[in-house]
Amino acid sequence: MRVLGVDPGLTRCGLGVVDALPARRAAMVAVGVARSSTTDDLDQRLLAISEEIETWLDRHAPDVVAVERYFAANDVSTVIGTAQVAGIAMLAAARRRIPVALHTPSEIKAAVTGSGRADKVQVQRMVAQILGLAELPKPADAADALALAICHLWRPAGALSSPQRPLQSMTAAQRAWAAAEHAARRPTRG
Repeated sequence: MRVLGVDPGLTRCGLGVVDALPARRAAMVAVGVARSSTTDDLDQRLLAISEEIETWLDRHAPDVVAVERYFAANDVSTVIGTAQVAGIAMLAAARRRIPVALHTPSEIKAAVTGSGRADKVQVQRMVAQILGLAELPKPADAADALALAICHLWRPAGALSSPQRPLQSMTAAQRAWAAAEHAARRPTRG
């Protein structure tokens, strides 16, 4: 399974693609940041981010797009921009019939570090360790996108654990992953 993690942001939108490997391992495929200029009008900023997300979807053909679910922040303008970019990512995935899953920041941190209260550096270190990277992924937005993809691989809530659309609309890889997750939840007899 291949997951595109999207850490939505209007100035910097983290993008990270991770492939699942056997034995609960993962491999980084690509990581980067889509940027928009703070001097541009809002519609042009959203367009710039949208075009980059579209390019990543076409280039990497993920089975799932995992987007960070943002709940609160002190700065309302930050929340609005983040929500707009999250919407763009979900819409781009929907156009390609790629399932979307949403994960909270604490869920992502807990999946990667074991603590829902981990700081940015802890997340970067664990992402580097999990993916076997020689250096910490930077900037933090890029590391967060990779953490999000890893979270979805290890805690596949949303589209695959309880499909939001008919099974026929899922790819073969998505159906196989959903079947494996279902089988793993059954109690073992021994």
